[in-house]
Amino acid sequence: MKNFDIHFRRLVLATVLCLISVPLLNASGEELTKEQMKQFLLSAKVTKSTQSKKGITNPWHLTLNDGAATHDGSFQSVDEHKARMEFGDGHVELDFADSYKYNIAAYTLAEMLGVEDMMPVYVERKWNGRSGSLSWWLPVKMDEGERLKQKISAPDADRWNKQMYRIRVFDELVYDTDANLTNVLIGEDWKIWRVDFSRSFRLFKDLKNPKNLVQCDRQLFANLKALDSNEVMQKTKSYLTRVEAQAVMARRDKIVAYFGKLISEQGESKVLY
Repeated sequence: MKNFDIHFRRLVLATVLCLISVPLLNASGEELTKEQMKQFLLSAKVTKSTQSKKGITNPWHLTLNDGAATHDGSFQSVDEHKARMEFGDGHVELDFADSYKYNIAAYTLAEMLGVEDMMPVYVERKWNGRSGSLSWWLPVKMDEGERLKQKISAPDADRWNKQMYRIRVFDELVYDTDANLTNVLIGEDWKIWRVDFSRSFRLFKDLKNPKNLVQCDRQLFANLKALDSNEVMQKTKSYLTRVEAQAVMARRDKIVAYFGKLISEQGESKVLY
């Protein structure tokens, strides 16, 4: 435990992701609701901006002020579409897309499934002449890549695993081709956030890696089964094409069927929590 504390303190002091911020409070002295966060992101004035050198799309770190409070956000304006994209390692992707719109689509879908608490609030906003996604700046201490590098274990393994299971289910649903360890952020209380979905929502109707589906939150499973295709298309129509939304529903069907098979083989108590 002593070694853990030493490594942890060094990491917190050294990491560039040490972005702890005091939660904003509303007029009643309570932390802002997600709707209040959305309104702040949409209307607050940008007072400072710095472009990040981390990641592929180099998002902007913005400081915002609404006259009463200050908070930061992450702005991503990438919106690239190509019929054929060849990568440095030689692999080729057809119908390539890298778009800020997928961040908002992912958050919208997460709201529909009741798992938006594992993501920062996302809104669409125009800044500096460009439209993009603006997300609420998170109080994080490291990302998953740094945690593994430092060989730090979560203090509550069961809570950690259950958070990760939800993320894996969602990742299969949105089919993110660029899901990586830097997109899993860890807070002070070991809460996990999943960020950056700009290369998600591919047209594939099969799952990317079904073996990632080990267990599922019981309510999430119920919400997946209840997900309505017309509602998905309606709520994401500004960010997803009809074909992209149809692919989401096809993958939903595969996820539900996969867990159904696991339940029949292992029993519900082994699969749902």
